[in-house]
Amino acid sequence: MGLDGWAAFADRHRRAMILLALVSTFAGVGLLIDRPKGTVFEWLAVPLLAVGGAVFAWAVWPRTAAGLDTRTSLASRFLRRVTLDGKLVPLFPAIGVGVILADLAYNFLLSATPALQTEDTIVLLAAATLLGYGFVPARFARERDFVLVFFLCLNAILVVPLLAARAYYADFERSVDLYSWVALAPQTSAVLNLLGVANTLHPVPGSTAPGLTFQPQNLAFQVTVIITTACSGIYSFGIFASAFVAFVATEYERLTRRVWGLLGLGLLTAYVANVLRMVVIVLIGYYTETATTDLQNMLIAHSYAGWIIFLGWVALFWGILVQFLPREKAPEAPGPSVRHETRCAACGDVLTPAVPATRCACGAYYHVVCVEAEGHCVRCQKPIRIPPSSTSHGT
Repeated sequence: MGLDGWAAFADRHRRAMILLALVSTFAGVGLLIDRPKGTVFEWLAVPLLAVGGAVFAWAVWPRTAAGLDTRTSLASRFLRRVTLDGKLVPLFPAIGVGVILADLAYNFLLSATPALQTEDTIVLLAAATLLGYGFVPARFARERDFVLVFFLCLNAILVVPLLAARAYYADFERSVDLYSWVALAPQTSAVLNLLGVANTLHPVPGSTAPGLTFQPQNLAFQVTVIITTACSGIYSFGIFASAFVAFVATEYERLTRRVWGLLGLGLLTAYVANVLRMVVIVLIGYYTETATTDLQNMLIAHSYAGWIIFLGWVALFWGILVQFLPREKAPEAPGPSVRHETRCAACGDVLTPAVPATRCACGAYYHVVCVEAEGHCVRCQKPIRIPPSSTSHGT
């Protein structure tokens, strides 16, 4: 039985699905509150909550006609592929609820603290995007897809690697500062050595983050800067990179050499700006700290200089991008006026008076032969009734 068959079966037995969802959810809550330590049942709370909440949300959520963007942008093609041509879009609310419950259960079961951290906020914002996806009108499909792609990229950059590192080290209660060890601290240390600032990079007892030790010119003792994930600038980099990828994906239909070049340049220079941020903080401490300042100059630089550097660079880069990489525009028909052409939502060809066509209740137009082949609307997934005398709606 395929996906459509299972969906139809669940729809016919909606009350049974609600009952199954409630039983699963309450079983997960019971294991979460009074979980049996040291048994396999301790780990069943997360999947039971996620699956139960997802099924319940699917069963009671209002049916909305949220079709995918009909344009051929990179984002629309990507979303069509991962959603099986829109078949999974009605499940977005259920997936969103499942993600929320899984994150909350993870905090209570595996995390060192049940408090919501930065990574939890990113996950919950992505889940909220899935919950509201179906309520966004079709005319805002580009903006809706931009937000979805943005949060997907943000989770791929900031959340998935952290969870993978925690699973690899088999320690879910500590923060693994993987980014600092691999892509920030060694590069910062190397640049400082090139600038004549002697330093050493080493582990710090009681911390998973690397420490960078140097001696300021006007001090008789060494100073150690611990480069944790929170202060490494990875969040700034992740936000910029996600927004840039989402912009390119929603605005362009293909990745030309020019787009590839600017995409690579944007990500590379964002990374370089992040390393530069840490270098500047250390340089300020190296040249300006004295016995009277008590490391206050470096703390101020940590709080403000990094943001100024990064935001200034982002403004400069986006200014250059807007100037030299204009958005793609649909070719205009020759003549003094532009003629709007209505296209079939199934095959994409222009509707003409010579070929019978019809219109779905959601607003999509189709050739009659395309409707007969599809059997339903590719946007809202609802069946289309073909009038006995269908006429073309082409303009």
